[in-house]
Amino acid sequence: MNSKNRFIFTNLLAFEYILLNLVLILYLYFGILDFSLNDPELLKNILWLWIIYNISWLFIILHVRDNQFYFDPDYGFLRSLLISMFFFIGVVTVLMIGFQLTYFAPLTYILPIVIFSYLNLISHKYLLKFLKKRGSHLFSNTLLVSSGHKSDNLSEFEKAMNQYGYNLVGYLDDKNEPIENVLNLKIFGKLMDLSKVLTAYTIDEVFIDMSHLEEEKIKTAIEIADNYGVRVKLIPENPLLIARNYKADAIGELAIFRLRQSPLDHFNKTIIKRMFDFCFALFIMILFAPIYLLISLLVVLDSKGPVFYSPYRKGEGGKTFKCYKFRTMHLCDNPINGTKSTVEDDPRITRIGKILRKTDLDEIPQFLNVVRGDMSVIGPRPHRINLQNDFRKSVNNYMVRSYIKPGITGWAQVNGWRGPTDTQEQKKERVNHDLWYIENWSFWLDLKIIFLTLFGRHRTKAF
Repeated sequence: MNSKNRFIFTNLLAFEYILLNLVLILYLYFGILDFSLNDPELLKNILWLWIIYNISWLFIILHVRDNQFYFDPDYGFLRSLLISMFFFIGVVTVLMIGFQLTYFAPLTYILPIVIFSYLNLISHKYLLKFLKKRGSHLFSNTLLVSSGHKSDNLSEFEKAMNQYGYNLVGYLDDKNEPIENVLNLKIFGKLMDLSKVLTAYTIDEVFIDMSHLEEEKIKTAIEIADNYGVRVKLIPENPLLIARNYKADAIGELAIFRLRQSPLDHFNKTIIKRMFDFCFALFIMILFAPIYLLISLLVVLDSKGPVFYSPYRKGEGGKTFKCYKFRTMHLCDNPINGTKSTVEDDPRITRIGKILRKTDLDEIPQFLNVVRGDMSVIGPRPHRINLQNDFRKSVNNYMVRSYIKPGITGWAQVNGWRGPTDTQEQKKERVNHDLWYIENWSFWLDLKIIFLTLFGRHRTKAF
């Protein structure tokens, strides 16, 4: 973070602290009208409350919230503030109990946090925009060196940089053909003009596009920038980056890109999803226990055969597992190498099987798969082995679905891409929705999918 961005960051933090203390002062002022200010115990508790609030918010800033929150409007103000609010309430409650400050009722110290979070949400939504319009000089003046990208990519790059607190003032290009003024920027020229530009203009950072520059020219540009005390950021050549979610990292002295990054690559988020899956599935199994028993009895009475049909499916990392369903047919296909799909008015379907399939109740035994850890509540639907082989041949990136556990319901299903996969469009759209879910997972997204599964227009399997 350069000095200008640090200045903005510091001022935004100061604004938050002023807002926090103003809310606390006003709330306590109107809340203690019925108390005597001559009560030393009251004054002591007010002082402790003020200290706990400020220390707790400092903890939230340092350990819960990411700096990116203050510069990237796409980061998710609402989500970040909700998480911060819950942590804020938790930390304050623990400290209040730890210091045995029982003078005030819990609502007295929780409600100001809710008020502060709401005002913080509103203020942050407009404050940074106001600073960008009225104080563009506060943002880092940035020079882009040797852009080999297309004009539309350059436009997107400038827009993104503006969101992160950078002010792109121009670029230098080392190509032989005439430079097109795509964005009406102030500075143009060749790489050899870098020293002149840094002398004539106040530049805080230089972004060097490595895709169309020789190694020696890159080193020269870095040396020139270093001589002027200007920070340098490198934009590496990335022709193979086909996924939006990737992460730059380093192993030893080599830079690497981690492609197809998912939030579930982080251990703490994997634990959150697994805990939710286990608790939710166990709750459903206990709640629906009488229905499980009733359906099992009806399946046995309706036709000869086992209660469950347990076909083999492919799960996370290509692992094979038994996927439990209530049996809905007289003669079930081979559970290992089955290839037959059901058709309309399929004679194999039993009377009770028709009802189970229509209501999706044949799928609810899969909550046992979730408890066992073979499946998740939300994720890509598991396919038959032969169907998976078909998808692999016809849809690119299909096997990326195996990065995570398959689910009882998923993003593709609630968006209408369920059922038949006869056409190439059906296959492609289902896979694309599954990949989007993997790269954009959040706990809130899982809750949304559960809600849409139950009440959405494209009500889907299962529960």
